[in-house]
Amino acid sequence: MLISSPANERLKHARRVRDGLEQDEIFVEGERLAAECIASEIELIQGLHIPTPRKLTRSLITQLRRRNCPLFEVTHEALATISDTVTPPGIILLARRPNPVLSGQPTLLVGLDEVQDPGNLGTILRTTEAAGANAILTTRGSVDAYSAKALRSAMGSTFRLPVVGGLAVPQVIEMSRSLGLTLLASVSHGGIEYTDYDWRAPSLVFFGNEGRGISAELASASDHKIQISLASTVESLNVGAAAAVVLFEAKRQRSTSNITS
Repeated sequence: MLISSPANERLKHARRVRDGLEQDEIFVEGERLAAECIASEIELIQGLHIPTPRKLTRSLITQLRRRNCPLFEVTHEALATISDTVTPPGIILLARRPNPVLSGQPTLLVGLDEVQDPGNLGTILRTTEAAGANAILTTRGSVDAYSAKALRSAMGSTFRLPVVGGLAVPQVIEMSRSLGLTLLASVSHGGIEYTDYDWRAPSLVFFGNEGRGISAELASASDHKIQISLASTVESLNVGAAAAVVLFEAKRQRSTSNITS
């Protein structure tokens, strides 16, 4: 059956997922992100696609059928009413929200303290995976890593990298202690230079909110504060840029010492 009405119950449900109103599900939009989702072990709930899909979308539909994912054809116009992008794609998936847990003995974790922008969070997720870190932790008040915009920015990294969210600061502190990690807070001034820290040590490094930076509670609990020295005319870096600078220094030092994640 071809779905043509925006009032269709499946489309209404998809809008609720897109808007974060269905906490157990995530909204995956577009061919590239759908391909990453299908390749992961995430449980698929349903797929919505246009009647005349492109070649890549047809290939994804074949893969979805192999995974026994329910599929529904939707007109271009109706699918556009649930899209979260300017140019609606030909395929949208609804999937079960992962519930990741940390396993093993991590050697490098990345923490985000009330980071608000989904683009920043997604970019840091991608950078974290590229730099070889084990997982991301987010404190309460951070944007949802599984929101549609954050998923798009991460470009698939969210499906491969554990993201443990909604943590209170005391939980973060306890986690760092129990895992034997040095707790680091990235600050704009008053810390040691990030290149002077020994990143071969098992570490949890936190980056702060776009406006206020690291919370006072987290800063005071940290074992060390690190900073990136900037030209005097520049007050600070975007949190995504700061994370990239720090994490690739960590990768450089760890690679030199043959430390693997």
